[in-house]
Amino acid sequence: MTATQVMAGVAVVLAVEGMLYALLPGGMRQALTRLAAASDEALRWGGIVAAVIGVALAWLLTAS
Repeated sequence: MTATQVMAGVAVVLAVEGMLYALLPGGMRQALTRLAAASDEALRWGGIVAAVIGVALAWLLTAS
């Protein structure tokens, strides 16, 4: 995986997140409120799961 590919992935994430805020500002506000109320343990496990899924997807996409 090259630095260009990593930056392209970051760009896609920013574009999708930006579209969500533009199209669903109320829903994003509610999601952030729920996130702020979540326990540290729940956030930690959610982060671990997201990281594992992200690494696995990146590996699958670059392995072919």
